[in-house]
Amino acid sequence: MAYCAKNVPQWNTISVSGLGRVTTVPDVADVQVGVTLSRAKVRDAQAAAATAMAAVLAALRTAGVADKDIQTTQLSLQPVYDYSSSGTPPRLTGYQIVNSVKATVRKLDTLSDVIDGALAAGATSLDGITFRVDDPSGAEAQARTAAMSDALTKADALAKAAGVSITGVSSITEQSGSTPVPMAYPAAGPALDKAASTPIAVGTNEVDVSVSVVYLIP
Repeated sequence: MAYCAKNVPQWNTISVSGLGRVTTVPDVADVQVGVTLSRAKVRDAQAAAATAMAAVLAALRTAGVADKDIQTTQLSLQPVYDYSSSGTPPRLTGYQIVNSVKATVRKLDTLSDVIDGALAAGATSLDGITFRVDDPSGAEAQARTAAMSDALTKADALAKAAGVSITGVSSITEQSGSTPVPMAYPAAGPALDKAASTPIAVGTNEVDVSVSVVYLIP
């Protein structure tokens, strides 16, 4: 967003930038799980993947993930070819289907149960976890205030050094964003030790707001 005063001589200004940073503790996690299967025929691949994904979805619901927080993120079917014979065209050997979903976990103390349940139910991939704050508006407001304070401190120092004073603001430009924490996991499958619970470390996120402010001087 930006605020601009009209008819301001650009040479009577001081331009500075300010940064505000707030550390937050995530309260939501997005988990990517999926099923990848290969079969000789399309209908067999589709049927096997449908059965496996139905079991994964049931496990997610059992672990407490609401239907509104489960979203399909990938659904693809691709032919599989054998390229091992040199000098001859590749030979079609079957079809691979990929079905992946994103599950939003709102109770982080159940995150291990969600992951372990999905893998035990037949998920063949765990493509990562991203932690975030569901409503970052409060942290953004704090970071914005800190960014403007940082900018004003810099501008006051420059104005003092130049022997002038700040009389107003010509323009403000803001950039904001949060830094989620992604956690990548390798593909998993039947070899998973079902007796072990997956350890999860939530950590912290940072919400940054930067501003570019042009202050008026006499």
